This record gives sequence, structure tokens and C-alpha cells, in this order.
Amino acid sequence: MIIGVPKEIKISENRVGLTESGVKQLVKEGHTVYVENDAGVGSGITNDQYERAGAKILPTKKEIYAKADMIVKVKEPLPDEYDLMKENQIVYTYLHLAAEPKLTKVLCDRKVKAVAYETIQYSDGSLPLLTPMSEVAGRMATQIGAYYLQKDHGGKGILLGGVTGVARGRVAVIGGGIVGVNAAKMAVGLGAEVTILDVNRARLEYLDHIFQGRISTLYSNPGNIEKTVADCDLLVGAVLITGHKAPMLVSKSMVTSMGAGAVVVDVAVDQGGCIETCKPTSHTNPTYEVDGVIHYCVPNMPGVVARTSTYALTSATIKYASMLAAMGVEDAIAKDPALFKGLNVYNGYVCYEPVAKDLGMEYRPYKI
Repeated sequence: MIIGVPKEIKISENRVGLTESGVKQLVKEGHTVYVENDAGVGSGITNDQYERAGAKILPTKKEIYAKADMIVKVKEPLPDEYDLMKENQIVYTYLHLAAEPKLTKVLCDRKVKAVAYETIQYSDGSLPLLTPMSEVAGRMATQIGAYYLQKDHGGKGILLGGVTGVARGRVAVIGGGIVGVNAAKMAVGLGAEVTILDVNRARLEYLDHIFQGRISTLYSNPGNIEKTVADCDLLVGAVLITGHKAPMLVSKSMVTSMGAGAVVVDVAVDQGGCIETCKPTSHTNPTYEVDGVIHYCVPNMPGVVARTSTYALTSATIKYASMLAAMGVEDAIAKDPALFKGLNVYNGYVCYEPVAKDLGMEYRPYKI
């Protein structure tokens, strides 16, 4: 198969779809890999490294899309790429279609075979291709929150860990999944007072166990959310319902109750966000204020720690890239139930029910 790796064009997106080792594996398996000129520079991977791994460098994105049977990316195609996609082309990337009605329609109209990293799911419910970036984003959420809590960046002037004789900063994490756990790890490591809210009692028991009493856990309901948000200095939105738009759990009045100089980081913003006042921002203009509360809502947070993120991502995605390249979509998803759940658009229709439901589009399941 001919595989194309375009350069990402989302603002400050420095990741790339394949590392040089990923390219080397696919070439060794008999495939042809084309990489757009300088696609890996933001992740510290040069054209020369790709060529030594067996890739061929092409100067333009248009040529990559024109030649490739499968496009391997990081982020969803943007409007400048819509006309480059072609019928029956496999697009293998993060898509988050429940928050992208226009892109979903384009994928259907162009009859692209769209495989989303974030909905590939094991039988135990885990999301193997979302996990590495969730780890990165969760850890970044606390790091970024601590930065904006500084007075010189508009915050309350609070050190999360406090010092002797002074109260610690308070961090509230809504959602006890991979993002939430990693945000909590960083916050605990900084010495903050941490509360995690989740609706899954078994998950809360697990969190109590792994943190050994260093955090507080609360069942996520409107009353507990309202009180915890009002009391915190940093609020991290870490809610995920696989494939669906994120549920709105924190109202504007709750955000206002945090007080001026508090910080909100909504990691769920790429799925629509779980905080009413949140809207997508970018790495060039990452924050805005609502009633004095600083909001950081960048959908591609890991893009600025691209070296770490790219290598973590390829280590997870290469297994299925290899399967798709060797067998094509149809045979690959028939063989692997987890990959089957990654198929979001096929033959002009949405074939992943949560996306169809959230967007009000026709759901036409793929039948093996």
C-alpha cells in the first residue's frame, strides 16, 4: 500500500503521524511511504532521517494526498485539506467527529474510509490510541494551571504546593479516567490538595487505592460538583464518553463562583467541552477570561510537547497502521474487534453510532 504522511497544519501542531521508526517498519513490511517535506521538523525528525528509514519526501501536501491509499495523521483534516481527500482513501487519525459536523459531512461526501484513533476500543472499554495523548494532556493540564495561577499571568498568586504554615492550592478534577489520573498525579506531586469526581464507584475505589489517601474522591453529581468547583483554585475538565460529545457538567455560575484569578483547563474541549464557559482556543492565543476566571481550552495540548507526544503516539498507532496497510480496512476490521470500533465513516455514511446520534446524521452500520 502507498502511505502518505502530511505535515500538520493546525495552529502550533508540531506532532507528525509517524516517527522514522514507524516508517522503517512499514517499509520493511513492503509498503511505500511518502512524507511531506519537513513534516517531522516540529518533532525533531528530519527529512534525512525519514529517507534513511526508507521514506520518500514529497514537496507538497497535494502530492501526498494524490499518491496515498492511506493518510496517517495526528489531527483531523482542516478545510484546506478537504478537497485533497479522495474516494476510498483511508484517513487514519484523531477525528473527534462528534464535535465536527462539517468535517463529518465532507468525509461522507468524498466517501473516505475514516478510522478514528480515539474510538478504537478494547473489550474492557479501554482506548489504546487515546491513552498516550490523554497521559500527556492530563499532566500538561496541571502544569499549565500552575503557570496561570501565578499573579504575573493573571492568576490568584497561588503556589499549588503551598509552603510551611500556608494552605496548599486546591485542584478539582472532573473525570477519573486517564486524563484525570495524570492531572492528579502531577497535582499531588506539586503538593496540592486534590479532589477527583467521577460517576463510577469502582473507579473511585481504584483511585482511593492507588493514591493511598493523598487525594479526596467524590461521586460526581450536581451538588458535589457545585461545591467542589466553588472551593478550588484550578479546575480540570477531564470527562470522556467514548465517541460522544462531552456532557456539560459545570455551569457558568459555578465557574464564576471560583473567583477572579482562578484557572480552568478543559481537556475535554476537543469533544465539545464539559464546562459551559469553554470554547476552543489555540496555542498562539490559549486563554481568555470569564468573570475574571482564566480559561485554557486548547484542543491539541500535546502539540507543544511534540517530541514526547509523537513518539508516544506512533508506538500506539503503528500496530493498526500496519494492519490497515497489509489488509485494507475491510479485512483488518473483520479480524480485529477493537479496530472495528475505530471505523467512523464508510462508503458515504457515518457507521459509528455515537457520532451519528450526536450530529443527527443517518447511522448506517458497517456489516462484516
